[in-house]
Amino acid sequence: MSVREFTVNISPALAMNAIEAYIMKEDATGTLIDWYVRLVGEHEVHVLIMEKYYMRTSNRASLTVTIDNFGGDTKVHAVASGGSASPFLRIDWGAEKDFVNSVEAALGTSII
Repeated sequence: MSVREFTVNISPALAMNAIEAYIMKEDATGTLIDWYVRLVGEHEVHVLIMEKYYMRTSNRASLTVTIDNFGGDTKVHAVASGGSASPFLRIDWGAEKDFVNSVEAALGTSII
C-alpha cells in the first residue's frame, strides 16, 4: 500500500477532474470504477476509485482518492493498493508507488 497526501490551491472538483483526466490519458488501461460527491453548503468531498493494469505485476492496481475542503484548504488523500504479483507474498514491484505518484503528477503546480 502506498499513501500520499497533498494540499492544493484548487477546488475539490477541479482536483478530481485533473486526476481523472491525467490517469485516463496516461494509459489506456486506466479505468474509472466509481466516484462519489457530497456537497454540504460550501464544503464538498469527492471520492474517486480507479484501476490500472500493470504488466510488471500482471495485475490491476487500485487507487482511491479522497478530496475535501472541510478545513478550508483542499486536501487530497491518495491510497494505491493491489500492486502485488502474488496472492501470498506482499511484494510490490513499484506499481502501487507509480499509481499513487500519478496523483502528484496530475495536480502538478497546484500542490502547495
